[in-house]
Amino acid sequence: MGVGYGTESTSQVTGAIASLSPDEADARVTQVVQMLERVTGLTVFRLPGGGVSLRIRGTRSLHGDDEPLLVIDGVPAQGAIGPALAGLAPRDVARIDVLKDAGSTAIYGVRGANGVILITTKRAPHEK
Repeated sequence: MGVGYGTESTSQVTGAIASLSPDEADARVTQVVQMLERVTGLTVFRLPGGGVSLRIRGTRSLHGDDEPLLVIDGVPAQGAIGPALAGLAPRDVARIDVLKDAGSTAIYGVRGANGVILITTKRAPHEK
């Protein structure tokens, strides 16, 4: 399994990662946020005005910002998570992985301190 800049065996990271691969039921989903609501350990808060906020269970920031880092096809999203997710079509999502522990900090530094949401799209270059 690809994790950050390297790979780890599933047995080494199972407790630290929650994964979702879209299935036939997701064919009717209109927003990626609806897919994220199914990921174990990830809470989606719907904000007034249509925005969203995401929290990974158990993470708390010292800086007051509890948003996890969003990485789409290996590129960290800039700015708020909601607009980045709104620009992504659910049918383009191949896999969602949520890194929930200190391993995300080891890989992504302080930006990953609140966890990391990795979204791989179908158009991303795939590892061999």
